[in-house]
Amino acid sequence: MLNWDHVFATRASRMRASEIRELLKLLDRPEIISFAGGIPDPALFPTQAFEAAYAEIFAGGQAASALQYSVSEGYLPLRQWLQKEMARLGIECGVDNIFITSGSQQALDYLGKLMLSPRDTALVNWPTYLGALQAFNAYEPTYDQLSFGNRTPDSYRAAADNAGGEVKFAYLSSDFANPTGQTVTQEERLALLSLADELDVPIIEDAAYQHLRYNGEAVRAILSLDIERSGSIEDTRTIYCGSFSKTLAPGLRVGYVVAATPVIRKLVLMKQAADLHSSSINQIAITHVAERHFDAQVAKIRGAYSARRDAMLKALAAHMPAGTSWTEPEGGMFIWVTLPEGLDGTELLARSVETEKVAFVPGQAFFADRSGTNTLRLSFSCANEAMIAEGIKRLGRLIAGSLPAAA
Repeated sequence: MLNWDHVFATRASRMRASEIRELLKLLDRPEIISFAGGIPDPALFPTQAFEAAYAEIFAGGQAASALQYSVSEGYLPLRQWLQKEMARLGIECGVDNIFITSGSQQALDYLGKLMLSPRDTALVNWPTYLGALQAFNAYEPTYDQLSFGNRTPDSYRAAADNAGGEVKFAYLSSDFANPTGQTVTQEERLALLSLADELDVPIIEDAAYQHLRYNGEAVRAILSLDIERSGSIEDTRTIYCGSFSKTLAPGLRVGYVVAATPVIRKLVLMKQAADLHSSSINQIAITHVAERHFDAQVAKIRGAYSARRDAMLKALAAHMPAGTSWTEPEGGMFIWVTLPEGLDGTELLARSVETEKVAFVPGQAFFADRSGTNTLRLSFSCANEAMIAEGIKRLGRLIAGSLPAAA
């Protein structure tokens, strides 16, 4: 028999199963209250709007182009709509600065492939988005912890040099981050831009949750701040990654990158070599729905998710034992819980699913160095208020019973 491990490239050894994707299988078990998958509630999808969009595509003369090959840059009317949407966010750009991807996950994979050589360093938060680590891992990087104001540029350079490469970029989720729910302040964004200047590296701004703000003042996108100080998007170092997955529908797999044209040109070449272009019909359908329903859809999901976030915060305050702490996000889909010292999130999950029928994601998965064993991520997006109240009550009971003093 062929020894497949022998023929696989060395990068294959860096590919790991996603703990989150495996946990999504629990959603098929009706007895499980799941706070695991950071996914939109399908009950909130604009299904009628998409039904009308696809019907119009086939009835209105767009069927041929919708079913045909298309340009790698993306559907022009969609990029034109995004150009206007970016302007509302303070990001002045042209359509040539916008590139359509098959979900923002593809954008992260392309950017890792474009910039990382083996042993190069990617700066990421501790913790950070698991999907970003998976995307970058295949290109065999080293990770260093991105911090604001606690490290000098020389310390990052020295660590990268010791690892056998260079610092290539800083990656972060800027608003309501997956997994912590936290938002990077404007002061921290400006400090990051200064650090990137010193290191002469780009910033990858993952803005998947930017539209999901429920309270508090909006913080300007890093790319917006970068354009203001540079004068033009062509002189910026920030690469903005967005998605329709959290606002309209994830199954259509439509994301986008906004950046200076030298970056966009390289990404287009990569797409030509990978999958030619993202689905034509899905891009057209997204355009139809975005043009007519985007603001109303965002308002609807903000109302629903805000109530669920509030229910989870209330339940945590009522049921978590002393020594447990959590974030209080102003938006997004996640709350990050730090357990009392000595508890292990992975071990707790096994007991939780078995005895309490509650699922979550152990926090260790989100750390590049596999630390954070006493943390976990809770998602409130797919459970109603009653389920949240009951699930957090059960989880709090389990945590309290797992403390050493209770043994």
